Amino acid sequence: MIATQDVELSYSGKALFKHTDITFTRGNCYGLIGANGAGKSTFLKILSGELEPTGGKVIVTPGERISVLRQDHFAFDDCEVIRTVLLGNKKLCDIMDEKDAIYAKEDFSQEDGIRVSELEEEFAEMGGWSAESDAEILLNGLGVTNEWHYKQMKELPNDLKIKVLLAQALFGNPDILLMDEPTNHLDIDAISWLEDFLLELESTVIVVSHDRHFLNMICTHIADIDYGKITLYAGNYDFWYEYTQIRQRQLKEQNKKNEAKAEELKKFIERFSANASKSRQATSRKRLLESLDLSDMPVSSRRFPFVSFKPDREVGNDVLTVTGISKTIGDRKVLDNVSFTILPREKVAFVGTDAVAKTALFRILAGELEPDEGTIKWGVTTSQSYFPSDNSAFFDGVEDNLIDWLRGYSNLVFESDVRSWLGRMMFSGDEALKKAKVLSGGERVRCMLCKMMLSGANVLIFDEPTNHLDLESIASLNDGLIKYPQTILFTSHDHQFVQTVADRIIDITTGHHYDKKLTYDEYLEELKNKQQ
Repeated sequence: MIATQDVELSYSGKALFKHTDITFTRGNCYGLIGANGAGKSTFLKILSGELEPTGGKVIVTPGERISVLRQDHFAFDDCEVIRTVLLGNKKLCDIMDEKDAIYAKEDFSQEDGIRVSELEEEFAEMGGWSAESDAEILLNGLGVTNEWHYKQMKELPNDLKIKVLLAQALFGNPDILLMDEPTNHLDIDAISWLEDFLLELESTVIVVSHDRHFLNMICTHIADIDYGKITLYAGNYDFWYEYTQIRQRQLKEQNKKNEAKAEELKKFIERFSANASKSRQATSRKRLLESLDLSDMPVSSRRFPFVSFKPDREVGNDVLTVTGISKTIGDRKVLDNVSFTILPREKVAFVGTDAVAKTALFRILAGELEPDEGTIKWGVTTSQSYFPSDNSAFFDGVEDNLIDWLRGYSNLVFESDVRSWLGRMMFSGDEALKKAKVLSGGERVRCMLCKMMLSGANVLIFDEPTNHLDLESIASLNDGLIKYPQTILFTSHDHQFVQTVADRIIDITTGHHYDKKLTYDEYLEELKNKQQ
């Protein structure tokens, strides 16, 4: 068990949360959610002991081990991969090191013998003899295969380093597991494996994630940071969302009823308060008015951008024909004889484990990259707008404020019109005067979406648009693309996003071409059946 007692945290006099009393118990998985800046990652740091709260304290059941998913990909560069995973249980590693040091002595004393026997007993009790094989099982489950296990961490590509750090956090079945965005940069298979692992884990699990499907699969509870406090709900993310929407509607309706009743009572009091025969009734109405709860609903820290793409014209019968596209990047052929035809109003998800291949294809479709072989042909009625996975070229070193930045990508002339569009994407007031170069990852994405909304394109191309967005922005984008009436080509790691938007799946992975009209879940089911 891990709990907080009257915990609060303030920065510059502003409270992120205060008087927080919450208990996380064994066998449950808690999804920690909240708007960007609400304090999710900060709260995890308080629970792990990395950060001291302004007030209150954290209580952990004595003897329970806390494991944290680390975000520093370079912290273990000089360690072997297996050793890095074993360091997830520091005490076990310390015992192993002390044993090895004693056995390496030339003069082995009686005291050494007594000490090493104590260490061997503790080592066995902690499952030390199966530790390396357990670490290998974790690594293989996450897609870090045997050939990497005894290499130095610095020899691994970043995507594998992330998986090793995740294996480190999971190693040894910790009593309390804290994870911040564990699915970032994981492929489909690794996410599915992690879901299954966490469902079997009997520990206390607290996780921050923007992946709604992941939260739905693993969570028994949702801990929501909002209104300056943390509220616990039983159920997964979808249950929390539906419940809070219903509750919010009920509060609004009750407030409307109270306001109408208050207005009626005020009029009665004003009309009859001077009338002696009615004074008793007026006084009674006044007391009733004072007893009415007319307090405003608390202001949520959640903000939903307005996302709506409207094409200037409908697309014709011919959208896109790709014939025999091949492309080599570096010394690797990422696209090999790729062909497909896109029909009007299709919403196509490009899937597969090779992110470089998908980005290369989208850059070719957007005219940013030439294929080595093959042709692409866009229909004459099409107009395209492209969202790149790397948008740094649009912002790095750009001195323009957001008003001038957006004006440069649109036909808008008047500042009031530009501000209106920026306001839809949550850049109001002075926020519209921020320089483009200082924006955060999420703010950059919202600017790119605003630029695309103003394009009037009838074909939208998205390369990982949900990266850096909070759950509210993802939900708004998700709804906007579901409602968009024309053609979409996209790739995303967000399971629910792909499932709800796509009506066709194309896998362009070399040696594994796949192209069918079906949903994402149906595609995954086919994939699973083939592997069995």
